[in-house]
Amino acid sequence: MGKHIEVVGVDHGWSGMKTATQVFTTGVKEITTEPAFFQNIVEYNGSYYKVGGKRLEVRELKVENDNFYLLTLAAVAKELNRRGMRNTDILLSVGLPLTRFGAEKKEFIEYLSKEKEVAFKFDKKPYHIRIARVSVFPQCYAAVADRIKMLPKRVVVVDIGSWTIDIMPIEDYAPNEAECITIREGLIKCMRTINEECIRLYGKELSEEDIQEVMQTGKNDKLPQKYLDIVKECLKVYVEKVYNILLEHGYNLEVNEIVFVGGGASVVNRFGEYDGKNIRYIEDVKANAKGYEYLGKIYLATHKKEFGLG
Repeated sequence: MGKHIEVVGVDHGWSGMKTATQVFTTGVKEITTEPAFFQNIVEYNGSYYKVGGKRLEVRELKVENDNFYLLTLAAVAKELNRRGMRNTDILLSVGLPLTRFGAEKKEFIEYLSKEKEVAFKFDKKPYHIRIARVSVFPQCYAAVADRIKMLPKRVVVVDIGSWTIDIMPIEDYAPNEAECITIREGLIKCMRTINEECIRLYGKELSEEDIQEVMQTGKNDKLPQKYLDIVKECLKVYVEKVYNILLEHGYNLEVNEIVFVGGGASVVNRFGEYDGKNIRYIEDVKANAKGYEYLGKIYLATHKKEFGLG
């Protein structure tokens, strides 16, 4: 092999950025002067950006400004740092919902590969990456790609993310594109409902971090019981809504083989009423990012000539 190409999977969520090993929120804030502390600071084209913290507001598209490009640089740096790398060619492996795949794929690739060579700093450490390729794969499918042969031949994957719910029927280990659905009823809307109820009853909001802890673990020792009760009750109502969406689209929760993935998988598992053997949960929020990396490695292995690899 003449050179090495590192595959890095990145999941661009509205609430969180994920790689195979890293998770951080989608906050981006420019710092107009050189910062005193460089933790989670991207230095790019002479400017400084703090990443993490309060998440970005949801927009129609992620390519409208540079925010997700900067978040991608931070995600790649975090992952490469874990691997002990600073200077390398990469295959950037990312995803889109299958229902928007054709419409957004080209623009997303152009956005992420607008610079073939990128020199930047993260946490004051220099990085020099060369984009060998940006590969885009269907989210939801990616979350189960590495275990697809262990699932039933007919299964419905339900990916509950921060902004959308993706419903993907898989038949004979391939997505049935004609039946795929994306619905804007993700966890951000659920958190808004929780805070609307908190304001109605007590005049105060909860942080998204406190709500997410209940979503992920079923508890939060910092919250007074009256707020914890609101969060749990609203999460039960939200899961019932998810169930009703599936029922409306013809899926029998007692019969159909269903796999819940994404950030909402833990919510459905903890606050749902169905617990039959036909239902599985993949609660790892990094599952899609790991899947993108898995699929990217397969692409790289089967297209060596494209990259000049021996």
